[in-house]
Amino acid sequence: MAFRKNGLLSFMVTVSVIMIASAVAFGQTAQTQPQTKDYEGVVKAAVGHYLYIPQAQGLDIFVAGNIQGGLENLVGKEVRVKASPIADKPNLILAESIEIKEGTMYNSVYTRSAEPDYAGYLNPRDREEYVALNITNINKPEEWEGKAKVKVYGKLQTSRVKEGSQEKEVTHIVLTDRKGKEIGRIIVNGMSEYANFYLKKLRLFDRFWFYLDVTGQVDKRVRARTRELFSGNVVFCGLY
Repeated sequence: MAFRKNGLLSFMVTVSVIMIASAVAFGQTAQTQPQTKDYEGVVKAAVGHYLYIPQAQGLDIFVAGNIQGGLENLVGKEVRVKASPIADKPNLILAESIEIKEGTMYNSVYTRSAEPDYAGYLNPRDREEYVALNITNINKPEEWEGKAKVKVYGKLQTSRVKEGSQEKEVTHIVLTDRKGKEIGRIIVNGMSEYANFYLKKLRLFDRFWFYLDVTGQVDKRVRARTRELFSGNVVFCGLY
C-alpha cells in the first residue's frame, strides 16, 4: 500500500515538473517571437529608413531595405504596413512588409529581407545624457563650454556666406531671447538621418529642441564678429 502511495506521489510530482517546464518554455517562446501588427494610414513623413503614419500612435517605423520607387515617394500615399516591435527600442517598430493602396487594391512595394542597421538612432532613454543649455550672452562661455552632449532651443536657418572669393552654404541654430532678439548661433556640421526625419515630423513648428554632439568651440574674436558659439552634429530634435 505504501509502495502504491509513494509511486502515485512520484508520478504526480513528475507530471507537475513537466507542466511547469512546458509553461516556462512556452512563455519564453512567446516572448522571443514578436507579434506583428497591421497599421493603415497616409504617410506624413519619410526619410532614409524612417517612416511615419499617425495611425502608428507615437511609434516610428524602421524600414530595413529599399522600397520600389524610394521611401520618400510614399509621402502622401495610403499604405498598409505590417510591423513587429523591437525589444530595446520602445518608440520604433520594424516594417516586415509595406503595401501601397492604388484604387481599391493594395500592391506590395516592400518585404523585409535584411537585418536592420540602427546606426544614428537615438534611444529615448539616452536623451537624458544631453544637458539643456540656457545661453544668455555670447560673452559668457561658461554657459556652454566643457559640455560634450547638449540640447538647445532654437530655429534652424540656412544661409550663404562669403569665404574669400567663394560662397558657401552654412546652417545655424539661431538662439533668441523671449523678445525674439538673437543671442547667438550654433554651427551645424552635420545632421543624422534620424534628426532629419524628425525635422519633417516637426514641419508645423519653427522652433524646437536640438540635441547635439559638440565638435568644437569658436574663437573669441570670431565669436564677437559672427555670434557663433560652437559647432556640433545634430542627432535628434523634438518639442522637449
